[in-house]
Amino acid sequence: MFRGDLAHTGVYRAAGAPTQPRVKWAFRTEGRVISSPAVVTGTAYFGSTDGHVYAVDASTGTPRWKFKTDSRVASSPAVDDGLVFIESYDGHFYAITAATGTLAWKFAVPGERRFAGKYLHGHLPAGETMPDPFDLYLSSPAVWRGAVYFGSGDGNVYALDAKSGRVRWTFKTGNVVHASPAIANGTLFIGSWDSWFYALDATTGKQRWRFKTGEDTTIANQVGIQSSAAVMDGVVYFGCRDGHLYAVDAASGKQRWAYDAAGSWVNTSPAVRDGKVYVGTADSRLLLELDAKTGKPNFSLEFSWYFFASPSVAGNMVYAANGDGKLTRSTGRHARSPGCSRRIRRARTW
Repeated sequence: MFRGDLAHTGVYRAAGAPTQPRVKWAFRTEGRVISSPAVVTGTAYFGSTDGHVYAVDASTGTPRWKFKTDSRVASSPAVDDGLVFIESYDGHFYAITAATGTLAWKFAVPGERRFAGKYLHGHLPAGETMPDPFDLYLSSPAVWRGAVYFGSGDGNVYALDAKSGRVRWTFKTGNVVHASPAIANGTLFIGSWDSWFYALDATTGKQRWRFKTGEDTTIANQVGIQSSAAVMDGVVYFGCRDGHLYAVDAASGKQRWAYDAAGSWVNTSPAVRDGKVYVGTADSRLLLELDAKTGKPNFSLEFSWYFFASPSVAGNMVYAANGDGKLTRSTGRHARSPGCSRRIRRARTW
């Protein structure tokens, strides 16, 4: 599923690509591929803004099937027990048979929409409510104990029966929920564009605690949680458009630390391993490694464009992609940036 596991740590067991990779195959859709693929038993499943969900042979790139929805698919799939779960902007959440691409069931999400605000990012006219073009993602589902969980633009977090699509529970927030749920120790963690981050009982949907992030009542720029949480060692890590990466105690909801990104959005989802947190920023265009206990930066690497894709860890490498169209790996050797006191890490860009 999205970010590799229920805790959304962004850590993968595969060795990664430690040496210069070459293109083995390429598969073209008729839209953008915002969806991150899920690879299961030799098949890669993903969505496209052309409105289709695809299943492609992971070794050859040969299409196995495609499933048509009525709008763009910016959600990343979860695959469990022979079903592919994914949401579309057509206002439906789908369960698709993994082997054949046929519909198992679908669930109507009333009111799916993008986040919107007045005087958004300072755009005129000030009295007009505008949809946010940077609300790029739909919530990517998580599957746990026979239920599939996701957030929606109607402001709800849903728990559906994975076999039938029947509603088990819903939880209402104050605005769009396009972050993806992480689950650890029976608790579901998710943020909303209402500026709150929630911990819910995954079985019942009851709120255990909520954590307040920043607000922006002027231009709706420094508000909202797009980042999906990562849970590790009793701590929840998530980014926010208020310009911070937060570490919050998973049991109590109390803040452990907050990294100040100097106003830059942190809308990528963090990866966490071996006492380190990896995350990308938007306006400041940084890939960061932070100490997981203190939030202090170990290194930062500056790029030429914003990060909206989330870093991943495999083997001894961190992999990151951003808007300059390049995939970069961190080699792990430290160096000094000329004319700058902060430490950076040398990287290979492919």
